Amino acid sequence: MSEGDSDGGSEGVVPEPVKKVARTVTPGFSGRPDAEMTAIGIAYFLGMLVLLVPLLPFIAIVWLLSKITGFFARKAPTERLPGDRSRSSR
Repeated sequence: MSEGDSDGGSEGVVPEPVKKVARTVTPGFSGRPDAEMTAIGIAYFLGMLVLLVPLLPFIAIVWLLSKITGFFARKAPTERLPGDRSRSSR
């Protein structure tokens, strides 16, 4: 008989699995609703909304101008004027 067999010949008996393992000595935390932080989050959101909604038309204008200038920049010719010194010599 091996050193691990102390049952007296009952082979094939499987021990029950552990139901719950907690690797801590402190009691568990079940959690609770955090109404204070929810109120702060909602107030923060409403404050940002009050600040950003009036700026929305200006943001839209800047975006639109950047799209228009980008369109014309792609359409512009890329060749330099004759006599331009910034071009590399051949």
